[in-house]
Formats: sequence, structure tokens, C-alpha cells
Amino acid sequence: MNRFTWFICVAALFLICSGGMVTSKNVGLAVPDWPTTFGYNMFLFPVSKWVGGILFEHTHRLIASAVGFLTIILAIWLWSSEGRRWVRNLGLAALAGVILQGILGGLRVTMLRDEIGVFHACVAQAFLALLVVIGLVTTNFWRSLEEIDIKPKKFPPIRRLAIAITLAIYVQLALGATMRHQHRDLSILDFPTANGAWIPDTSATALARINARRDARALSDVDAFQIWLQMTHRFVALLIGIGVIAFCSRVWRNARQGAWTIWSNKAADIATAHVAVGAIMLSFGVSISAICWRLVTVSRHGALGERALPVPA
Repeated sequence: MNRFTWFICVAALFLICSGGMVTSKNVGLAVPDWPTTFGYNMFLFPVSKWVGGILFEHTHRLIASAVGFLTIILAIWLWSSEGRRWVRNLGLAALAGVILQGILGGLRVTMLRDEIGVFHACVAQAFLALLVVIGLVTTNFWRSLEEIDIKPKKFPPIRRLAIAITLAIYVQLALGATMRHQHRDLSILDFPTANGAWIPDTSATALARINARRDARALSDVDAFQIWLQMTHRFVALLIGIGVIAFCSRVWRNARQGAWTIWSNKAADIATAHVAVGAIMLSFGVSISAICWRLVTVSRHGALGERALPVPA
């Protein structure tokens, strides 16, 4: 079951990459109906019609369906064979999450709202994180943590730092999703500066000058909100980098891809790789936070019984 769970994690990451490519190429509405595909049953849509943007959107739906089916199997498997009730509940939560994702994906098509697309992207990352937790807690490694002798005061600060970094990564992913689902060109075209300055000038005069240069390059106009949104995205990336360094130094006494996304003029493959790395970072953050939480609980209460929760209710 553990290997099956990790397989679903990989499939979910692949699904996120597929969704990122759909967003990068702005082909989310290449298939205008849902749950059908141009009136066809989704699974019977002729392969000969998988062309252009339809290819990306339709395959994204098929991958999502496969992940949903695998999640149903996982939830049933956990409920029938897992002795820990809280782990079984995680399986049900994953099932609810994948159902919610399917509904959000459909609403994004039928309601034509970018806000739904942003929520859809954020739930996708949370769903992957939940699958990673299920994969982690079903390993022998997780059970072996209760046998480690830990000083009660040693891990709480590390746990708090790990959780803070993980939350920052999730906020960063949400900011990135907001930027990507505006379906506009990059708000800031240089890196690490912003239109040649470290602190962007977003006055009316400066915006007029910036948009004049953008018009000459056939790029869409930007406003102050979009510029500051991208600057906030950069600032949170800096905080995450500082946090990771602090975490590593605490235990033992990464944002080039974001820059390359800009330097490559928002190339779809680079932007999608950027999303994938963010999802992987979130997965690592969630895993490390869960392990730290487990160790803190063990250090305070001794070896945990099977009914004890390693995470807060």
C-alpha cells in the first residue's frame, strides 16, 4: 500500500505539471464543455481530434480522472486494512479533495472565472501534500520514530521553523497561481531588479512609461497591483531561502528557477518546471514538518500507541 501511495503522489505531481502547462499555454478553455468533450464522452473522444490546445486540456482531464480513480482505491484500501483511524480519515480527506478538484476544474470551464482557477491550483498543491503525508505515515520509518530517544526541548523550535517554512511555500505557490491565472505577460521583465529599480515605482507617470515600453514589444499593459504582486512573490521566495538556511543550520550546528522563468520570457516548459519544483518543495516541507511533529510528540509522551495522533486533531 505504501508503494501504491507514492505512485499516486507521482501521478498527482504529473497532474500538477499538466495543469501548469495548460495554464502556461492559456488553453484551459480549448475544450468548452464539461464533463463532456465537445459533446463526446470524455473517455471516447477520438484521438484524431487531440490537436493544439485540445491535446493539453483533454489529456489534463484524463490524467485527473486517473488520479481520482487511484485515490478511490487508496481510500478503500486504507479503510479496509489500516488500523489507525486517523490514517483512514486522511484517506477519506484525500478522496474529498480529489472530488473537490474535479468540481473546481469543471466550474473553471463553465463559469469562466479566473478566481476558480486560482483556487483549483491551490487545492491541487494541498491535495499533493496530503498524499505525501499518507505516504509518510504508512512507512516503517514513521513507526520507527517512536523508538528514537529525543530530548523534549530539542525539537519544538525546529518543528516551528519547519511549519513556518512550509506555510510560506504554500503562500508562495498561491501567489504564483494568482499571477499565472491572470493570463497576462510578465508584469516585471527584468530580474532581480524591477524595471531597473530595487523598489518599483508604480506612480501614474512611471506606469505610463513602463506600459509605453511594453506596447512597443506588443506586451499587455500592467497596473500597480500586478507589479507589487510579483514583487511580493519574489520577497516570499527570499524569506523561504533564508528560512531553509536557518533550518539547515539549526539541524546541523534554494530561487534560480524563478529568475530563469523571467529570463526565458515565461517559456511554458520553464514556467511549468517552476511549478513542479514548488510542489516538490512543498512536499518536502510537509514531510519534514510531520516528522518533527512526530518526534516532538514522542519526546513529550513517550512511545505512541496506535491510537495516538502525531498531528493535531
